[in-house]
Amino acid sequence: MTPPRPTLIADAAIDLIADAGLRGLTHRAVDDASGLPAGSTSNLARTRAALLELVLTRIVERETADFPVLAEGELPQAAVPPRDLLAEVGAEVLFRALTEGRRLTLARLELALEATRRPELRTLYDRLGARFAQRAAELLAASGSGDPTGDARRLIRWCDGVLFNATAGSGHWHVPMPEELREEIDRYLAVLLDR
Repeated sequence: MTPPRPTLIADAAIDLIADAGLRGLTHRAVDDASGLPAGSTSNLARTRAALLELVLTRIVERETADFPVLAEGELPQAAVPPRDLLAEVGAEVLFRALTEGRRLTLARLELALEATRRPELRTLYDRLGARFAQRAAELLAASGSGDPTGDARRLIRWCDGVLFNATAGSGHWHVPMPEELREEIDRYLAVLLDR
């Protein structure tokens, strides 16, 4: 079954950004990459800003699809304590983002930089990111954090640092394995929660 046209267009745009950066992203290039007729992308997203918003929204959809714990709503009942769940999910999310989701991560990093120059994209980026921060704060509160909002900001900064370092930074040659990520998250959570 063929995905809906907006999904085809957004996924093709993500691949273009991952391959060529934002300078390779044009409406015509997305039409070509998606195999859709000329004008399909501009019919869906008339402006470059609209196309970037479509792409960023799709990245978040894809990044969270396999992790129900990241979805909004009540925290799921887990067989493990919230702190262990947070470490387990965090390690898996990071590992996937650095391996099978590497292209999504590259595109998201490109969009994060672009958001510093486009206020409308910054607003969307921040709004979508706030969902992750809220969920992290809920998990941290359930884990005993005395400052769940602040600790969520600190944890997300650490995660973003790991993603940048292992994707585009000085550690790009080394993808940390899940066990290594889990050990690092456990150490970081100990600093946040055991003070």
